Order: sequence, then C-alpha cells, then structure tokens
Amino acid sequence: MDTTYYDHGTAAERWERARMFFEAKDYSAAARVLGGLVEEVPEQTGPRLLLARSYYHSAQLRRAEAELRTIVELDPVEHYARLMLGRTLQRLGRPGEAVPHLRIASALGGDFEEA
Repeated sequence: MDTTYYDHGTAAERWERARMFFEAKDYSAAARVLGGLVEEVPEQTGPRLLLARSYYHSAQLRRAEAELRTIVELDPVEHYARLMLGRTLQRLGRPGEAVPHLRIASALGGDFEEA
C-alpha cells in the first residue's frame, strides 16, 4: 500500500491531517497518519492517545489496547487513557481486567463513590 500521502509533510502538518481525518470520522486514515507520527515522537502522549482512539473507533481493539497500555506505562495518572483502556477491555470481553482501570480513571477524574 502506498502511504506517501499519509507520511508526507512535517510532524505538525501530519498531526493536523490526522485530526482532520479523526474529526471526519475516518478513523482508519487517521490511524495511518498517526502510526508514523507516533514512531517519530514516541514520548508524546497526544498523538499516541489519538492513535488509540482511532483504533478503538475503527474496531482495532487489540491495537488500541497496546497503545493505551503504553500510555499508562509512561504516564500512570493519564485519566483518559485509563478510561479508554477500561472501555477497550470491556469491548474485548474482559470486564474483570477493565474494572481497576475504570476505578482509577474515576478517582483521577474526581468521581468518588460514596460509601
């Protein structure tokens, strides 16, 4: 597959292109752009999180899980990554694994259950 369109331009141009694809709900195209961008700047959470969201919305759940686990490993208090990881695990039929991530996301978001 020819990916020159997806890989063309500066990192900032590719980020904007990926966001446009995502906002247009073309999640697979967004993921194609973001894959290269994440390889280029693996330490940045923003592109990796949008890549995980693109995978999630295009039903590439195992890939979404892998990206989200990487984010959580790099930044354990990343609230949205925890929430997305929990939701992804639920969709994968692994609710037991999802619960701790959803609880942590809830706590990080300030949503505490009353006893």
